[in-house]
Amino acid sequence: MRAAATRPIDIASLAAFRIIFGAVMFAGIVRFVASGQLPRIYGEPKFFFTYPGFDWVTPWPVTWMYVHYCVLAVLALAIAAGAWHRIACALFAVGFAYTQLIDITNYLNHHYLVVLIAVQLALLPAHRTWSIDAWRKPALQAATIPAWIVWLLRFQTGVVYVFAGLAKAKSDWLLHGQPLNTWLAARTETPLIGRFFDEPSVALAMSWAGFLFDTTIVFWLSWARTRIPAYVALIAFHGLTGYLFMIGMFPLIMTSAALIFFPPDWPRTLLHRIRLARFAVPRGGAVAPLSPRVSRVVAAAIAIHVIVQVALPLRHVVYPGAVLWNEDGMRFAWHVMIREKHGAVTFVAELDGGKQLEIPPSTYLTWRQEREMAGQPDLILQLAHRIGSDLVAQGHRDVRVRAVTSVSLNGRAPAPLIDPAVDLLGVRDIGERKWVLAAPDTDPPVVQPLRQR
Repeated sequence: MRAAATRPIDIASLAAFRIIFGAVMFAGIVRFVASGQLPRIYGEPKFFFTYPGFDWVTPWPVTWMYVHYCVLAVLALAIAAGAWHRIACALFAVGFAYTQLIDITNYLNHHYLVVLIAVQLALLPAHRTWSIDAWRKPALQAATIPAWIVWLLRFQTGVVYVFAGLAKAKSDWLLHGQPLNTWLAARTETPLIGRFFDEPSVALAMSWAGFLFDTTIVFWLSWARTRIPAYVALIAFHGLTGYLFMIGMFPLIMTSAALIFFPPDWPRTLLHRIRLARFAVPRGGAVAPLSPRVSRVVAAAIAIHVIVQVALPLRHVVYPGAVLWNEDGMRFAWHVMIREKHGAVTFVAELDGGKQLEIPPSTYLTWRQEREMAGQPDLILQLAHRIGSDLVAQGHRDVRVRAVTSVSLNGRAPAPLIDPAVDLLGVRDIGERKWVLAAPDTDPPVVQPLRQR
């Protein structure tokens, strides 16, 4: 294994991975800034949901958030160009992570993936060819790298697919075609294919197709005989899901990241075929081997990373309750598009003297934040604590805050999510979420298109 991991392979696929990642990030940032969402996400909210230990992270004023994203765009171009590579990747990782830590409602699986990839690129020699760094310092040029570097990026990409597939191994997805049935029923006007969405059986078939795709695509990409047809299927899969469900940059990120499964010299082969052979000539030697001591440190770091990336998506298995309902272990687990959840929350504050006060979330939250919070118990708890702190600051004593909730999961009839008798000010989100009620045990309904109702 050591010999295979340290075997020299072509650096070209790693350099291409860096170039494409930087270009995709630049396009994504420009797209986001141009969309006009930035003021709504960072300027309008009066309250931000924070991760444990990161309540000190707050947004810049809107003008400076624009500057922040412009700097991220420049760093993305620097990554693509291989200019001051390690610094650019490290700053991009920190700067992008900052935009996500500001508010939990900003969380998206592919944003988490972006941070992971940026950190890994900062530590890998992806700038030793086809880069400004290698042009500035010819001694930096290298034609080969150890095989484990490509293995690591393949592992990171594969983790997303495998755990996204395993997350779909639930009755709602495989037996009832939900939430795809709900989403497709609203897309019957889609040109050419929309008429097929009238049938719930189509949603069920697509649910199984998605499950089988995610759980097996890494194998098909890893096998030389099936790699090209598998990648064509991957493009079609991500193209269709991106078109139907408007899931941002995720399809483009995964489509480009999957190129790492091709042979390490695929970029050089491509350059030869499009008559750009002079750019394909490898220059420089191999990356210098690590000393035994450093090699052990690197191996240990990779082992820890692999363990964490496998353990985080599986942690919900040992947590009590249904993860789609109580959300315990939902984030950082690649649970991609497996639930449709919406609801309503009202906070009831009991003040000294027996007085009760109803507090709507809109007092603190934007519409987007309120929509995200309604189905996530930890966010409901966090806002309840903020409401309690504000009431105490106003001079009230013996304050209690309860939450009256009504939440629908995958089309089911709305049901209470939080125990309405529990004083949330006495709850800390540690251990089993006993303050979250059990998930509904009914099957999800079959949703018919509006024109059939």
